Amino acid sequence: MSFITTMKLSLLATGLLLCSHPAQAGDPISIETLARVPAIQSVSMSTDGKNVVAIVEAPGSNHQDTALAVWDLDNLDAGSKITPSGDRMKFIAANAMKADRVLVIGRQEWTGQLGSCGEGKTTGATKTFVTKTYLTDTSQKKFDEAFASKTRKTGMSEDMQRCLEIAGTSSLISTLPLDPDNVIITQLSGMTLSGDYYLYNLRTGKTKLLLKAGGRTSPGLFDPRTGDVLTKTEMEPISSGEYEQRVLIKNPQTGEFEVHDNLTRKISERYTVDIVGRDEKTGKFYVLTDLFSDQVQAWMYDPTTRKFEDEPLIAHPKFSIGSIILGIQPGNFNRILGYTVDGPQREVTYVDPDMHAIQAMLQKAFPGQMIALNNYNDGLSRVLFTAQSAQNPPSYHVLLDRKRIVTLGSQRPGIDPKQIGEQRWVEYPARDGLTIPALLDLPADWKQGSAPLPLIIHPHGGPWARDYGGWDVSGWVPFMTSRGYAVLRPQYRGSTDLGRKLWIAGDAEWGQKMQDDDDDAAAWAVKQGIADPKRLAIFGYSYGGFSAAAAVVRPNSPYQCAIAGAPVTDLGNIDRSWSDNRLQRILQGNTVKGMDPMLNTDKANIPVLLFVGDRDVRVPSFHAKGFYDAVRGKVNAKFALIPDMPHSMPWYTSHQVQTLGLMESFLKNDCGDGGL
Repeated sequence: MSFITTMKLSLLATGLLLCSHPAQAGDPISIETLARVPAIQSVSMSTDGKNVVAIVEAPGSNHQDTALAVWDLDNLDAGSKITPSGDRMKFIAANAMKADRVLVIGRQEWTGQLGSCGEGKTTGATKTFVTKTYLTDTSQKKFDEAFASKTRKTGMSEDMQRCLEIAGTSSLISTLPLDPDNVIITQLSGMTLSGDYYLYNLRTGKTKLLLKAGGRTSPGLFDPRTGDVLTKTEMEPISSGEYEQRVLIKNPQTGEFEVHDNLTRKISERYTVDIVGRDEKTGKFYVLTDLFSDQVQAWMYDPTTRKFEDEPLIAHPKFSIGSIILGIQPGNFNRILGYTVDGPQREVTYVDPDMHAIQAMLQKAFPGQMIALNNYNDGLSRVLFTAQSAQNPPSYHVLLDRKRIVTLGSQRPGIDPKQIGEQRWVEYPARDGLTIPALLDLPADWKQGSAPLPLIIHPHGGPWARDYGGWDVSGWVPFMTSRGYAVLRPQYRGSTDLGRKLWIAGDAEWGQKMQDDDDDAAAWAVKQGIADPKRLAIFGYSYGGFSAAAAVVRPNSPYQCAIAGAPVTDLGNIDRSWSDNRLQRILQGNTVKGMDPMLNTDKANIPVLLFVGDRDVRVPSFHAKGFYDAVRGKVNAKFALIPDMPHSMPWYTSHQVQTLGLMESFLKNDCGDGGL
């Protein structure tokens, strides 16, 4: 891998790409502004507080290429040292490590026979991406493949070597914050195709085996102080098509791992049982679980008595607990500093007085924005934080000595908050009475009582996922609201992290009750006076693309048109082949049932735009193309195959320009009579 000579980037240079004139409320955000490479992203600070690392826009690349940037916090005035991406391998993420090391992830196109490797293996896909992880230091003089195994090629065919390269042979598991040199990694074995776990020395590259995982065994919690494996999980078949996920905890007296029945469940029951930490004083474990509530709560579990405490440690009356924040510095190590709630946004509450005071101070400095304390040093004299909201793209800052704020840059400095309207968390009743939460985004200056708006129903992908409030990183929502459309994102049944009841209600309801929830969202918005019933559309990507395709063939569609990005359209050809994760194939595969759009194309009744990348191996292009071929004689249908575009972002600037342009034109000119 070759890199262009290191260059200098002045502090705040990433924040100077402003529009030539101030934006006004109601001005559409230009496609070029949303399509360009983020000015700064993937920002982190080393635990010693010496360095900040980020992926930035490469100088001179016309907003289209990325670079690695490193700031020396002892000499901020000198700006950052940067290394642009190579000609083919492009930087997409980075992380500041200890021992002055920097972890960098790069990606490049690859075309060839996939054989038995990774996503796309069952469809014969030959175009994909190779993703690699590199280690460098703050000087950025040399980039070595991170955690590379010296023996993985022994006795291995060229096809298997390529398979391992595409699948990714190693990854970081734990940073072991108190250890000055070592981290925990996993390496994919070429013989068993399962991950083995090692202690890896960042300075010497030497490894020490911690756990040899099998096909059914994986580590759970590592001791953050020593790296010892404290818990494991085992998948065991108990009947035809049924597995039990057994949780084993290491007995400190005997050193043996013992099955704990109170933590063990059938996978079909779909309970969350996640051991996330251990109290060193009592030996009790912190467990995030929904065993006792529809929402995930934090509980203490005693491995000696094999019992949970009588009351939850942390609970919220309406939303799940997303995480427990544990200290990572010598002064607060392994102490509970706070927790997150998976509400409309990921809301952080700090119980540590110092962290609480810092967050409150920064909240006053950035009113109306959500503050995330990303990294900090021991003593909190240096804190890296992010500020963002639905109207403000993420911006990155360093708090020095709890007094001075230094701004590193904004992810998208060309966007004026006045161009973006209000965001609301709403709820509406589905036709069967189930309450469905949703995010509603409105154009700037629209008020209740104003004329009803054209509305786009925008179901998320997954479907085992959910939307969070705040800035939409895809850019799709501000793109549409700045053009005068309201956007409603239903958290339809089958969405995760909003309660077990809502999640399980989506089983085997693809195109049926899950789809009803989208249509009921549109009906609710019309009833509220928000949406014009004659100006409704649906747009989704991935599973959301399935929803858009399903809307095309469902009778009595409320929509004037549909836009389906990378859609699943053929349930008969998805089965359990859509994931390399064996547990997910077993667990989720049985729920992928319902109305198959490809079996109902004769019922197509509204115009549709379909687009997909030609390097998409997760949802190959035959889904979109086959559906297009089947409906184009019945409705106005358009299809685009986007060169070199993968399924998941980050995309190239050209991908965003083409897809946003297609959507803009279709909504304006082809969405029913006269457009939307």
